[in-house]
Amino acid sequence: MPKKTSQLQVGLLGPKVPLIFSDGTAIYNKLKKRYIAHKIGYFILAPSGAGKTHFIKKQKGADWIDGDQLWMVTKAHPKNEWWKESIEKINEIDQRCDVITQEAKNLGFWIMGASNYWLRPDAIVLPRWATHKKYIKMREENEYDGGAKSDTLSQVVAHRRWISKWKKSGVPRFLSVSEAVAYLKNKKMK
Repeated sequence: MPKKTSQLQVGLLGPKVPLIFSDGTAIYNKLKKRYIAHKIGYFILAPSGAGKTHFIKKQKGADWIDGDQLWMVTKAHPKNEWWKESIEKINEIDQRCDVITQEAKNLGFWIMGASNYWLRPDAIVLPRWATHKKYIKMREENEYDGGAKSDTLSQVVAHRRWISKWKKSGVPRFLSVSEAVAYLKNKKMK
């Protein structure tokens, strides 16, 4: 999760704050001012360090939303290092993110992120392992903005296993974010 605070992630809740459902119209309208709401929403699932944030920062338009930003502004992510919690807590937070991702998709947003429990993604990205480790090391040594580091590779391996289950159920798998984006843009054109 990025450490930098953006205009969208103000007011994260503590990890023990009990949650409720509420009207998210104002938040989604604010997102519509910053990102394109398409006719069809998409979700690309990829583990930490696979190139999501890099791609989003380099995109020419405002098509793709970084899932971390979406989940922080909607308060699905708490304001602690929740990914270091127990698997039960991680699963709970990922389920909250799934609800938000589905709502955003319904509104036509294109989301790219690593939080997922039950929501079927439209594509998954799993780079070759050697490439993935290289990406993590490069980010760690250059412009670290959160996420997996070399000392948490075992957690990345477990998450890759979790994500690969979607391939078994027919979700297309790509080796890079760019490939997944091209596939979904092409799918949209048909």
